[in-house]
Parts: sequence; C-alpha cells; structure tokens
Amino acid sequence: MNVGFIHLGCSKNLVDTEMTIGLFKNNEYKIVNNPEAADILVINTCGFILSAQEEAINTIIEMAEYKKKRCKYLIVMGCLVQRFKEELEKEIPEVDLWIKYDSYNTIWEQIKKVINPEVTKQKELNFLDRTITTGENFAYLRIAEGCSNFCTYCAIPKIRGKFISRTIEDVLEEAEKLAKEGYKELIVIAQDTTKYGIDIYGKPRLAELLQELCKIDGIKWIRFLYSYPETITDELIQVVKKEDKICKYFDIPIQHISDSVLKRMNRKSNGESIRKVIKKLREEIPNVVIRTTVMVGFPGETNKDFEELYDFVKEAKFDRLGAFSYSKEEGTPAEKLPNQIHSNTKKSRYNKIMSLQKQIASENQRKLIGRELEVLVETKTFDGKYYVGRSYMDVPEIDGLIYIEMIEEALEGKFIKCKIIDTKDYDLIGRKI
Repeated sequence: MNVGFIHLGCSKNLVDTEMTIGLFKNNEYKIVNNPEAADILVINTCGFILSAQEEAINTIIEMAEYKKKRCKYLIVMGCLVQRFKEELEKEIPEVDLWIKYDSYNTIWEQIKKVINPEVTKQKELNFLDRTITTGENFAYLRIAEGCSNFCTYCAIPKIRGKFISRTIEDVLEEAEKLAKEGYKELIVIAQDTTKYGIDIYGKPRLAELLQELCKIDGIKWIRFLYSYPETITDELIQVVKKEDKICKYFDIPIQHISDSVLKRMNRKSNGESIRKVIKKLREEIPNVVIRTTVMVGFPGETNKDFEELYDFVKEAKFDRLGAFSYSKEEGTPAEKLPNQIHSNTKKSRYNKIMSLQKQIASENQRKLIGRELEVLVETKTFDGKYYVGRSYMDVPEIDGLIYIEMIEEALEGKFIKCKIIDTKDYDLIGRKI
C-alpha cells in the first residue's frame, strides 16, 4: 500500500514525521508524495497557536476529500490531537485514527488495528530509522523533548510534557549515522537546547555535547537553535568560539525586554541579563550572528513597555529578528490575565517592530558587501541564472539565501568561497572566488 505524509509545524515536530515515515517504510509500505496516489494519508499536526490549529483543521478537511477517491485510511497525529482529540473525533468523523503525542510509544499498535497489516517488522518510532526529508545536505538532531519552563503564554508543556533529554551516547549514535549517510550540517534542536542534560546529568551539558559532535568525521557545520539567555554559559560561549565546526550563530528567543512583561510571562531572564549576554557574545565571538524572536501585545503590555522593546530592538540591531503577536491560548495562565490587548493595537505594534527590523536588516546586509563567506550550495534557481546557498549566518527556511552568479562548474552540495557583491531584501548576491 502507498502512504502519503503531510507535515505541519516546527522542526521538532518534523523529526516525529520523519520517524513515522521510517516506521512505515520498514514495515514494507511505499511512501508517495502525491495524495492522489496514497492508500493511507498521515497528517502530523501543529497545535501551538490558533493560526496553526486552523491550518491543521483545514488540511485535515482537505485531505478527507481524498477518501472519496483512492484513499482508504486517514490518520492524524501530533500536537493538535494531543490538545483536542475528543472534540476533533466528534467534528471530523472522516478520520480513521487520531494519535496523541503521549501515545507514540504504541503508535504501530494503534495503526495496526486500523489498517491490519500483513507484515510487522518494526513496532516503535526510532531516531536511527528516520527518513530525512530536508534534502541531502542537512538534518535536524533533536536532543530533548518537552519543556519545563512554563512560560505563561505557552501550551508546549501541556502538549509535549516536561523537558526530557536524550543521553549523550544516544545523540552521538544518531549523529554518526547521519554523517555516514552524507549529511554535512547538523542542526541541534530542542524546546530549550541550553538546558540539555540538566534533567539526567544534574547540570547543563550542551557545551560538552557540541564538543563531542565536532569530533565526528564528515560533519562540516553544527549549529544549535532555541538557546535561552539565562542558560548561555561562559563555557558554551567558549566552545562556540573555539570549535571551527560550530557556526557562530546564536538563536535566542528573548520575547521582550521590559522586566514587568517578562515577569508576567514567567520568563527566567530580565532586561539587564539579556543585554549582558548579547554584549558578551559580540565581545567574545567576532562576526557572531544573533537571531531573536519578540512578542508584542502580551496582556498588560503598556505603551511604555512597547516603547522600551522598540528602543531595544533599535539599539541591539539584531542580525535576524522575528516578531509575533500574542495569541490567547486555551489552558494557558496568560489566557486569564487582565488587560488583554486589542487586536488592532497588537497589529500596529507588530508592524512597527517589523518595519524597524527591515531597516536594520538592510543596514546589516549592506555591511556584508565585499566580504568573503563560505557557502554551502544547495540548488539552482528555476531560470538557471543563479546557484542558491547559505552561509553560517543562515538557518534553512528561516533566514535569507545567497544567490551565486551561475558558472558552468557543478557546485550543488559543495562548500565554496564566495564574495558578496550586492544585496536584495533579506538575501545576498555573491560571486564564486
């Protein structure tokens, strides 16, 4: 039978999709990309915020239409199911199986009851049996699951449970396998990478893990995402500074800079500590790239709070910044906070922050003209005029791209030296040296 997959949500959720694809493949099912060719359709959903929930529900309804054609079974899994399984079962009866995240340990037994397979060679999800879906150059390496930070706006602890690290040995085994398969870049992820190991080793051990990953032959770049400011240690900074394989890139979701807002968010950092860590990173690591996310419109955010955030973004000149408006999520403490902000105010504040960041990004981009960068070439443009790649400054599907003037030499999958000659919006134009 043919199985088609639809993935929704973050890179951490993508790892679950990839393990589920591997589970079906190892049980002798054929994976197809066209839903019209699928006997079984599997949707892995996101349920983090309202917009993601709406996208997931619309996708489920759209895929249910294929049951009028070839598709025999529609399976839905992931974060949306974890949050709203009972309601979904009543509203969308076309779905044959809803799989909650906390029941992934019996995932094949659940699937088996529905599709009644003739052969079962594998029963459990396994990191080593993942089918990587991100191409031939990079793979995500998930080192922990869940979150124990309990930010008042966030449903992740409710959906994914408490923070649980994998052992160093387990992570290294998977990383070595990925290296042997030819992946050149590992992107280390978790809900909070800087707390890696604290639950099983009694202290954070991300720095040590990164050092061990650097010893693996074949891996050229290593980067880690979602590092919280309060747990970026001097040890971690020095490891990033000294290890050539580690991209000089910090993804630090600060969310805000106002102490009163941070306190209501139940964030563990404050404005002073955030400023200190950014200053230290820039002093210690030449050409470090700092990416952040900020939230506007959190309950009780005053004009003064917002102006403080705006001024800080203007002052900090982040290399990369994403903003989003507060979303009132069911079952979170912030849902019941007083002084909820009007949607028009949230939209206005969001637009102001993003307009400011666009100016900052443009200034930062122009400073790169004339600079030489190492670039991983990944593909070509449709018109064949440019190769397309990324430098250490660019996370796939999040940051910008580097367009390299086309030459006859085959460059895809290679690391090359490139001189930046121009900019375009959030992207760069380069020429091979």
